[in-house]
Amino acid sequence: MTDATTMTTATSEAAARPGLPRFDLSGRTALVTGAGRGLGRAAALALAASGADVALGLREVEADGGLTAEIEAMGRRALALPMNVLDLPQAYAAVDEAIAAFGHLDILVNNVGGGTLGPIEAFSEAEFDFTIDLNVKSTFFLSQYVGRHMIARSRGAIVNMGSQAGAIALPGEGIYCLSKAAVSHMTKCFAVEWGKHNVRVNCVAPTFIHTDGTAKMLSDEAFHADVIERIAALHRIGEPEEVSGAVVFLASDAASMITGQTLLIDGGWTAR
Repeated sequence: MTDATTMTTATSEAAARPGLPRFDLSGRTALVTGAGRGLGRAAALALAASGADVALGLREVEADGGLTAEIEAMGRRALALPMNVLDLPQAYAAVDEAIAAFGHLDILVNNVGGGTLGPIEAFSEAEFDFTIDLNVKSTFFLSQYVGRHMIARSRGAIVNMGSQAGAIALPGEGIYCLSKAAVSHMTKCFAVEWGKHNVRVNCVAPTFIHTDGTAKMLSDEAFHADVIERIAALHRIGEPEEVSGAVVFLASDAASMITGQTLLIDGGWTAR
């Protein structure tokens, strides 16, 4: 028996011991919105690596960047679904298709988010509505829709994608900040009502992470330097995998007593 085999066997035996935390997601199924890139892609891969079958909510199914094949290469099932969260009927249809394919959904990751930049006095009503619809409305109604399925099964875990912007004020991001604050508080409301159904609802709140969405802002040298300084403990930009690990944890039985929480993944920004 090789050392690797011995280690794997020992790890499996340890994980099977009662009373020890379990991060394994074998037999679980998950749906990740905005799975095509950035934090969504990282979350989908991390969930699959931990044993889950994953439905991938994508704006364009044909442009999954090889994600479906990558998950299937892990020995897990992957289902690419057309899913624009601003089109709720289409999003609900994607949920139904995932449940039909997998038999059930154990995990929902509400990853899609974004917004516009500018001074508060210059934002238009259209910009406000877009950001709120994208970050707050979609998270609420997708959680509600999947939550009904989870309540009927008396089990489930929802992980919302918040932001450190929900806990602090970032100049030029007024609407985005208030929308992510809403996601954080919404998480508490869902958790309190659904705990009796064994459905847990939590939120992860990252700082600036290296993704396509932050590339333009971080390309500005002065802005980049300011961000590095404000990430007070670690003084570096985060990577998507450093967020996806928290998603896996909160979706797993290792977090079975955690609900209604927002976990800041901010390198120490808000600790200052």
